[in-house]
Amino acid sequence: MSELTRKPLQGLADPLAPVRYLDVVLLVLAAPIVILMGGPVLGYAVGAGVWIVQRVGEAWLDAAGQRADARRAVGLKFASMIGRTWLVAIAILAVGLTAEREDGFTAAVVCLAAYTVHLATALILRPLERNPHTP
Repeated sequence: MSELTRKPLQGLADPLAPVRYLDVVLLVLAAPIVILMGGPVLGYAVGAGVWIVQRVGEAWLDAAGQRADARRAVGLKFASMIGRTWLVAIAILAVGLTAEREDGFTAAVVCLAAYTVHLATALILRPLERNPHTP
């Protein structure tokens, strides 16, 4: 088994994965509620979809950065942050301009809520990632 195929499998054994990806879990669990309440489904789908795509991209680029030297890791992290922000912004703008304004607003609120959860969990998990051997 090559080094590239073993790395993704090791991430599945992460006991903190449900907390690390709590934002994605909440987006998926909230989808039926939005549909049943008659909310702007297109806006929710675009917001949740682009958020999940950018989180997959973040995880992939973080894994690539961990395998790289320090200079390349910093470059990947910086490019990841800028690129993912533009991806989310363009998707929100596109759905707001091509569909109803409520869809654009819903997509923005979904991404803002997901970002808030992602930021909170990242801040909580950061000390655990820096000291993995602390009891």
